[in-house]
Amino acid sequence: MRPMRVRRRESAAFTVVVTVLVALCAVPMAAIIGLSGGGATTVVAVVLAAVPVGPLVAAYLWLDRYEPEPRSLLALGLLWGGFVATAAALLIGGIGGLVVGITDEQSLSIVAPVTEEASKGFFLLLLLWWRRAELDGVLDGIVYAGMVGIGFAFIENILYLGAAYNGTDATGPGGVQAVTATFVVRCLFSPFAHPLFTAFTGIGVGLAVSSRSPMVRTVAPIAGYILAVLAHATWNTSTLGGFDSFAMVYFVVMVPGFLAVAALAVFVSRSERRLLTAALQDAARRGLFPASDIPYMVDLRARRESRRFAQRNGGKAGARAMAGYQQAAIELGFLHHRFLRGTAPRDFSDRGQDFVNQLQALRPQISFPGQAVSTR
Repeated sequence: MRPMRVRRRESAAFTVVVTVLVALCAVPMAAIIGLSGGGATTVVAVVLAAVPVGPLVAAYLWLDRYEPEPRSLLALGLLWGGFVATAAALLIGGIGGLVVGITDEQSLSIVAPVTEEASKGFFLLLLLWWRRAELDGVLDGIVYAGMVGIGFAFIENILYLGAAYNGTDATGPGGVQAVTATFVVRCLFSPFAHPLFTAFTGIGVGLAVSSRSPMVRTVAPIAGYILAVLAHATWNTSTLGGFDSFAMVYFVVMVPGFLAVAALAVFVSRSERRLLTAALQDAARRGLFPASDIPYMVDLRARRESRRFAQRNGGKAGARAMAGYQQAAIELGFLHHRFLRGTAPRDFSDRGQDFVNQLQALRPQISFPGQAVSTR
C-alpha cells in the first residue's frame, strides 16, 4: 500500500502549500486593493471586474463536462491566480524595477509577461508534480490554466479600474469616462486575455502528461511557457503604440489566437466521448465494469436523465449514489485510457482498484432508466 500512502501525502502537500500561499498573499493583495482606490471606488471596481468572471468560469466548466475536475482544485486555481500569482508578479516586478532600473515600457513589454506567466504557470507545475493523476491531457491543462488566468485577471482588473477612476494610470483625468473606457477594453473586449496566455502553458503541461516521449515531457511545458510569454508580450506591447497598434494586434493576432485555442479545446472536449467509450469498453472486456452501463457514462444527456431517475426513485441518497457511481466510472475510464496509451501514473493500479471497489459498492444501490432492478 505504499503507493497509496505516497499519493495521499502528495495530495496533502499540494493542498497545504497552495492554501498557505493563498492565505499569505490574500492579506497584502487585499491591502493593496483597499489602498489603491478607497471605499466606494473599490466596491465599484470589484463589481465591474466581476462581470466577465461568471461567463468565463461557465465556459470552462462546459468544456470540462465529460470528466469534471475536482471543484476544490478549480477553486484553488482561481484563488492562486487572484492572490498568489498577482502578489508574486507585483513583488518580482517591483524588485526588478528597483535593482535593474527598468523603464515603464520595458516593464510592460518584458518584465510583466515573464513574471506574470511564470507566477500563473507555477500552479500548473505544482499540479504536474503533486497531483499529476488529475491531469489527463491537453483539455485539463487548458481548464486549469483558464481558472488561474480568470483569477489573475479579476484582481488585475480591480486595480486597473480603480486607477482609471482615480486618474492614477496616466491615461487621463479619471472619473466615470475613464473607468468606462477601461471596463469596455478589459472586461468586455478582452476578458479572455490572461486565460488565453496561460492556456499555452496549460497545453504544454497537458502534452507532457499525455506523451510517452521523455523529450516531449520535458520540452512541452517550457515551450508552452515561452509561447505564453510571447503572446502576453505582444499584447502588452501593442498598447504602447496607440489605438491603431492595439486594434491591429487585437483583430489580427489575439482574436484568431483565441479562436484557435477555443477550437482546439472544443475539439478535444468532443473527442473525449470517443476516448471514454473505447476505454470503458476495454475495461468491460476485462471484467472491470458492466458494459451495459457504458451509454449512461458517455452520453451527457443520458447521464443527466439517469441522475434525475435516481432522484425520483431513491431521493437524495439515490442521486448521490448515482453521481458517485458515474464519477468513479468516468475516472476509471480516463485512467484506463492512459494505461492503454502507456502514460498511466505510477500508482495507476491502486487508483484503478479504488475506482473498481467504488463501482462494486455503489452498483447494487442504483438502477438506470428502463432497468427494474440493479444488474449487479
